Amino acid sequence: MKFSSNFYKGKSILITGHTGFKGSWMCKLLALSGAFVTGYALEPPTSPSLFNLLGLKNEVNSKIGDIRNLEQLKKVFAKVNPEIVIHMAAQPIVRDSYQNPVYTYETNVMGTVNILEAIRGCDTVKSFINVTTDKVYLNKEWVWGYREGEELNGYDPYSNSKSCSELITSSYKNSFFSDKDIAISTCRAGNVIGGGDFAKDRIIPDCVRAIEKGTEIIVRNPYSIRPYQHVLEPIVVYLMLAQAQYENRDFAGSYNVGPDDTDCWTTGDLVSSFCEKWNEKNGENNVTWKNVDDAGPHEANFLKLDCSKLKSTFNWKPRWNIEHAMEKIVEWTMIYIHGGNISECTKKQIEEFIGGE
Repeated sequence: MKFSSNFYKGKSILITGHTGFKGSWMCKLLALSGAFVTGYALEPPTSPSLFNLLGLKNEVNSKIGDIRNLEQLKKVFAKVNPEIVIHMAAQPIVRDSYQNPVYTYETNVMGTVNILEAIRGCDTVKSFINVTTDKVYLNKEWVWGYREGEELNGYDPYSNSKSCSELITSSYKNSFFSDKDIAISTCRAGNVIGGGDFAKDRIIPDCVRAIEKGTEIIVRNPYSIRPYQHVLEPIVVYLMLAQAQYENRDFAGSYNVGPDDTDCWTTGDLVSSFCEKWNEKNGENNVTWKNVDDAGPHEANFLKLDCSKLKSTFNWKPRWNIEHAMEKIVEWTMIYIHGGNISECTKKQIEEFIGGE
């Protein structure tokens, strides 16, 4: 099965976290598909932001609100009557979760409770996707990938709060939705990269900021291995799964979304690829990086996903390997830095990705 833009045409979709990096790419894709999109989130979390750069407030029904505010969330549901809900609102940064664990748990745990409560009171929802993370697993630094049945127990407050979000979803599914015509799934995605990410403490945004400042790129953990994938990979999977379970509830469950083993790279190799492709495009050799250990809080050294379930269930495979994804990131970033047409570039990359399905 593959993502179908025709399926989404005219459907009412509610996305939480729509002003974020992943949410903005999803909004753009759904807008191009002709869906009626309502977003519920805080103001864009960064400045600049992809949401504002793409002018998405003119393309979607954007509702600014806090996922912790259940009553406001219920009012939005009652007004727009969504058929499909995709939950991405979160405090997503590991380091921030150490600095503000209470806010992290309030947002990631009670936010999940609130979205499920809102769905429970809404008769129109037929398909719900809760987006979590590969970090939900108890990380044993294994050389093989984690499967969906492995123990959930993230180490840091962010990862642990997302583990809790998974358990809450399972509890609500069993307690309140087993006899209702609604399909519920969770998706655990690996690290996403792509044009338009301006978050702090993420490696590609760090590369872009260093280029803008004319400084060397700083890499904190160059030997950490992560399952990197272009942001369109998981987004298209979320939408494919939302469609599949909308049509057949038997597809509901938990799914890993990550790259093939060949694209589980060290952070250092990832940055080296960025530098190489940037320098090739510029015809220069002035973008470099260095290893600087800042003695920050604990982060996993090795983490890999087993995506066999997704592959066997939907005959799915990743579209863009890391090399190709990096070419697209450099292409997008150069247009951004030189004041080009970002919206057109984003549309072009989406159409190329979908067209290759």
